Amino acid sequence: MIRFASLGSGSAGNALLVEHGASCLMLDCGFGLRETVARLQRLGRAPSDLAGILVTHEHGDHVSGVFRLARKFGLPVWMTHGTWVGCRESDNDLDLRIIDSHRALSIGDIEVQAFPVPHDAREPVQYVFSGAGCRLGVLTDIGEPTAHVCAMLSGCAGLVLEFNHDATMLERSAYPASVKRRIAGRYGHLENSVAGTLLGKIDCSNLQALVLAHLSERNNHPELALGAATRALGYTAEWIGVASADQGFDWRSIG
Repeated sequence: MIRFASLGSGSAGNALLVEHGASCLMLDCGFGLRETVARLQRLGRAPSDLAGILVTHEHGDHVSGVFRLARKFGLPVWMTHGTWVGCRESDNDLDLRIIDSHRALSIGDIEVQAFPVPHDAREPVQYVFSGAGCRLGVLTDIGEPTAHVCAMLSGCAGLVLEFNHDATMLERSAYPASVKRRIAGRYGHLENSVAGTLLGKIDCSNLQALVLAHLSERNNHPELALGAATRALGYTAEWIGVASADQGFDWRSIG
């Protein structure tokens, strides 16, 4: 069984917990130290429970809290070389471990497979977590799906998938034209219908839990994202959820 929960998901900050066996990993940390500890407590966890922190890319909403948390509690941090260069952070007193974006690694009881994604960062990746034959795929911060992304996510029992914005809401927003182009571009974020199309392309026959994540608070509504997801799957299920910026989502189990 794999368990997973979110401390928060959105442009203000992101962090996800993944547990299997005796191991608990944090994926990204875009919150301050005090806020991170408080959000961990809400989920019944403490920094001392973590085996380490994996990082997807160097944008602040994913990495701004990583290094203070890692240094204070002596946690190892895994990221690609490009992400490390993009962070511009000193490695003093930091247990930094550079990963290959195509090679799996084992961290305690969890097998972790990174995979590259198109996003406007130096070497961004997303991850699939495996244990006891069960797989959890995480995909946020991606401009457009690729064949490799579809292959990585096919057959997963759980998915945390970006449904970032609604095309009409983004177009009508007060954002500058350059920001709109960035968000909607090949290296930006997934629009609801594009995320739905991705769901339609991958093998969802084993899917037990789906959480829609990284929703824009200005350019999306949970109802719009849920509508796109259920249309893509062809049915509504109680295990489809939406992550919030403030609360993330509570523990879910697959396997």
